Amino acid sequence: MATDGIKRSSLAPPPRSLNVEKFVESRAAELEALHSVVADRLNNDFRSQRNKRRRTTGYDNRDANKRFRKRQKTGVVDKGNVVASEKDEKKVPRRIRRRVELKCNPEHGYSTSGDGTKRLRTHVWHAKRFTMTKLWGFYLPLGLQGRGRGSRALLKWFRHGAVVHDACYHSALQLEGPEDSLLSVLSMVLVPSPSAQSENISCSVLSGAVYGSAMLHHVGAPGSKSIAPVTYMWRPLPKKDIGTGAEHDNVESANSTQTNECCPSFRQLWVWIHASALNEGYDALKFACQKLMDETGILINCFSLEGQLAKLELMGSKAFGLLQKLLHPVTCKILKSSQLTKCSSLQHEDQIPSCAILSLAVDDPRNLPERKTAVVPEVVSNRVLGDASENEITENTLVENQNMDLWDASNGFSSPVEESVLCMEKHCQRLSFFCQSDSQSGTLNTSSDVQPGSCPILLLKNKNPKGMIGWTIMLPLSWVKAFWIPLVSNGAHAIGLREKHWIACEVELPYFPSEFPDTNAYSSFMATEATLSDEKAKLRPPSMRALRVPIPPPWVSIRLACEETRTQDVENGHSLTNPNNGSLSLNNHNISFEGFVSRTSHLLSDYLNEIHGNRLLLFPKLPDKKSFFELMVEEAKLRQNRTGASLMNYERKLCFLRVLLHAYKEGSFEEGAVVCAPHLSDISIWTSRSKSSEAGLQIPQSSVNSYFKEQSCGKWELQTPEDSATRESHRWPIGFVTTGFVRGSTKLKAEALCEAILLARLREEQWNEIPMKERRKEIYVLVRNLRSTAYRLALATIILEQQEEDVEFM
Repeated sequence: MATDGIKRSSLAPPPRSLNVEKFVESRAAELEALHSVVADRLNNDFRSQRNKRRRTTGYDNRDANKRFRKRQKTGVVDKGNVVASEKDEKKVPRRIRRRVELKCNPEHGYSTSGDGTKRLRTHVWHAKRFTMTKLWGFYLPLGLQGRGRGSRALLKWFRHGAVVHDACYHSALQLEGPEDSLLSVLSMVLVPSPSAQSENISCSVLSGAVYGSAMLHHVGAPGSKSIAPVTYMWRPLPKKDIGTGAEHDNVESANSTQTNECCPSFRQLWVWIHASALNEGYDALKFACQKLMDETGILINCFSLEGQLAKLELMGSKAFGLLQKLLHPVTCKILKSSQLTKCSSLQHEDQIPSCAILSLAVDDPRNLPERKTAVVPEVVSNRVLGDASENEITENTLVENQNMDLWDASNGFSSPVEESVLCMEKHCQRLSFFCQSDSQSGTLNTSSDVQPGSCPILLLKNKNPKGMIGWTIMLPLSWVKAFWIPLVSNGAHAIGLREKHWIACEVELPYFPSEFPDTNAYSSFMATEATLSDEKAKLRPPSMRALRVPIPPPWVSIRLACEETRTQDVENGHSLTNPNNGSLSLNNHNISFEGFVSRTSHLLSDYLNEIHGNRLLLFPKLPDKKSFFELMVEEAKLRQNRTGASLMNYERKLCFLRVLLHAYKEGSFEEGAVVCAPHLSDISIWTSRSKSSEAGLQIPQSSVNSYFKEQSCGKWELQTPEDSATRESHRWPIGFVTTGFVRGSTKLKAEALCEAILLARLREEQWNEIPMKERRKEIYVLVRNLRSTAYRLALATIILEQQEEDVEFM
């Protein structure tokens, strides 16, 4: 027995893993012999025998119907049943025509439905998995199938994985002309204008190293109507436009020379804009260009690139790792400037600065070999500097791919290889691996005929102050399918418009157009939402319908609270105007949003200077001012507000500020909830330890229906209470919630727009009753959902007191 045990222990154990390739190579002769025996027995017919198949459809006549439809499609019909003239009039079924149309991948343009609605290139993929909606002239994925839930799972994907969104409904507008003229056009329509930015940021944007974000306005006065937030970027200058005396390591001098010289160099500029404001923004830019051409006589071209370029948005903690896995650059060009950190490679994400633009020409992500590891592309020099030592390209790069650039979109790009060709190539490779080549049967082996394609892209790094990291891939429209399937197959979760809105709230960014009430896109979007809400309510019986609430919120009602504040100031002698001489009448029903939204600290400061409100307790963050806490502890300024006469000019438009709302103890804020000004006694209900906040502050149930009343013209108005009981619980509105709480967020917060002067008055009242050490930068407000009777205490944080600009968006 001992010897048997020794023999057993000396035997080699079976391998833990088996290499299939080596196994097949070592058994090739046996497999070929086995294959030949089976082939002789089956007469080279490997199809399953018909009598062995499962007869699951033998009870119906669907096969006969299929044969009839096949004869119809091919035109083969019985001569005795159909006349020749009728045969010519018959068309291919819509199902067949639509399938052929959606399988096509033209170089430009979108496929459209019968009413002209455009379809994304990923329409078929999304339609099988998402709830589709018709918006802005497109069929867009609204969200995953279901009741509109799933925010917890989405935020988990966002924190620990990657999500991807097809944003091809954004379009680019291209401007061409002299650099000075283009800068003049941008200064006419963008806020903040490029000239108002710091010198370092302006140099980086102008050189094409980073992109800029701004708010597009109509041409006119500084207070002209807003159109939409946009992203703009410059095409980098060619090498010949830069002096040869610039050295490689002196990046600062090269960029300063580039931007300071007023040479009439021909430049190209892209302005990316949302589909809901494309026509309006295009008209505004064309009008600005035409106005400048009439004044100077210099030609400026402005045209749309709709249907030529695409945009994919990738977000999440593992987004960069996914890009490293899929993108294998043929060429990689990273522009540098004096403000940006120099990048040695794309391997480290931290070395790539925020808002950076990477120009790449990458291989087809579908052609990656199975065992290929992540390739780190070499960083080449700035095009402006033209360093020959960094412009070396790998030996295997084709010459035709070296000059590929996405900026040459008007010249067209080669389309990717068809999916059917790639599938046939992979099929032939598998057959040849198992020694079953189709050369004997006459089938051509296409693996050697297919050339790997390459695609020019622009890779943009998006990062906001809250730490959200995302990437935007700009590429030709015909390459969207070639990138979409590999992204989803390698772990990226596709999201729709609803999920994108949730992520925007999580990272504290405004979402267009639902958080831009000063634009026409917001008005049309909310009108569509109101129609859908009414149609959904009609499907229920009258007894089961929910309370009808105003969509969009009645922003004009904020003027009533301003009138109340102005009346108090007139009684105290703190106003420059008569309360009966307002700039706009409250009975003007044609105004959906009265005022403007201040999205830069300079714009807010100018507004305060115009209304003589420098003593208001608003502290916009400016580079040359003290910090918020240093201003807060200045007791002298607060004493001036208590005793001095701060004469205010109320004959101005209302100024709204974006704020973040955090529930003080409890509460969940919905979109459209009203933000009200609390009394000092209301705050003590939640903050005082001696009082119980279980009852809280509530309004009567009858006041819920009558707080906002719909008029015969369709507009909603705020109703002032008449009886004393209702008047005690009535609180004046100062703003509305634009984005409600998102379930599953680590810290529940909502976004709202509130009137600036009313916020400053609330802070003044609260600071006057609070000791210096207990003051805080947040402002106490009350929030009430429109279908609820309960007020909830919340803390409002003004965004422009935390950062200089609020122009980033999603």
